Amino acid sequence: MKIKLLFIGKENLEELQTASQDYISKINNYNPFEIEAIPYLKNTKSLSVEIQKKQEGELFLKKITTQDVVVLLDERGKEYSSLQFSQFIQQRCNSGCKNLLFLIGGAYGFSEELYQRANFTLSMSKMTFPHKLARLLFVEQLYRAFTILKGEPYHHE
Repeated sequence: MKIKLLFIGKENLEELQTASQDYISKINNYNPFEIEAIPYLKNTKSLSVEIQKKQEGELFLKKITTQDVVVLLDERGKEYSSLQFSQFIQQRCNSGCKNLLFLIGGAYGFSEELYQRANFTLSMSKMTFPHKLARLLFVEQLYRAFTILKGEPYHHE
């Protein structure tokens, strides 16, 4: 199974990029994983929030195939502990999922079309995080999930 994180935005600040790359390389020891940025929309001041979400949604949908399992990272999604998240990953592996896509939307969230397409909606917290920090937190949790599944001592309960 390939896992990919797609997000609206640009690459992290150097400090966060270094930390993210460290986790990404560790994750790739367990499972193929990559991150892809979808550039911010241009000239958004004249666009309504709904039009921005719709246009960003169209950019995401161009990257998604019908076979992909799509997970929106959204503050209104289901919350998991790290252990539950590792079980979620294991269940996707066991189900024969070929491509597991996690999406982080723009500043206003996701379009209705993306909510319709999504297979799951997960929340990393009830708190709101800057997108740059959310990416780092997500890759750390994905790494943690794999260490839990392998019975390695990274995670402590």
